[in-house]
Amino acid sequence: MARPFKFGIVVDQNMPWPDTLERFRYAESLGLDSAWVCDHYVQPSKPDYAGGYLEGWTLLAALAARTERIRLGVLVSSNTFRHPALLAKEAVTVDHVSNGRLDVGLGAGWYVPEHQMYGLDFPEPAGLVERFGEAVEVVDRLLRQEVVTYAGTHYRLTDAIFRPAPIQRPRPPLTLGAHRPRMLAIVAKYADRWNSFGTPDEIRQRNAVLDEQCAAVGRDPAAISRSLYGWASMMPRDPFASVDGFAEMVDLYRAAGIDEFLIDLPAPAQYPVLERIVRNLMPTLRGG
Repeated sequence: MARPFKFGIVVDQNMPWPDTLERFRYAESLGLDSAWVCDHYVQPSKPDYAGGYLEGWTLLAALAARTERIRLGVLVSSNTFRHPALLAKEAVTVDHVSNGRLDVGLGAGWYVPEHQMYGLDFPEPAGLVERFGEAVEVVDRLLRQEVVTYAGTHYRLTDAIFRPAPIQRPRPPLTLGAHRPRMLAIVAKYADRWNSFGTPDEIRQRNAVLDEQCAAVGRDPAAISRSLYGWASMMPRDPFASVDGFAEMVDLYRAAGIDEFLIDLPAPAQYPVLERIVRNLMPTLRGG
């Protein structure tokens, strides 16, 4: 059975706070499913940008307090930036501020230059994945349990008291960013949503690997939503150039196994196209 179509937007926090808030409220007014910020110290595509880059989780807390219905998240938090217990605390705080509208995003981390700029450790790939696996388990357990003891190679907790519990039970949905088999094995074990980016062929191949990893741990693959993070330059056509262009993108990636589209919010000049997509196309995509 096909999973329902969902559509959310991603907003780079490279603009003043009032502009970021305006964009989230705009997405909410359209009836989109979710809105996301990113997690970087500098913008990877423009690290020297004079306007700078706001921090993701504190920004999300502010946005949670100024919106009402739309689901919110960080796509995705870099595990190299925070101890997983801190991430879990940030998550439960935003879950309360938003009255249960948070999706928790987590990835291993990837943009090396910002780690070098700020003196942050960036392990070799094997260590990066190992830390990520432990961090996901720590976050999962803290958000589910009141007291957690954990003895890993990289993280240790001893009778860690975690109060208050999140509003969403058994915990807020967990979105894990992953592309390769070892990371997808972690997704298969813990995630409610898998997020990736790439061509339809790349996504199709990763989807198949994720299904295999689910089978290996005895989990129903249908339990994990499959989401695409997309932006105009990664696609053959700008999805916001026309309603037909957006429909073409959806068809290509749905055939590859994607059911949720998290796409960079277009420039205001393209808002009329976005509004036509929501008004004319989304009811059909949702099966209504």
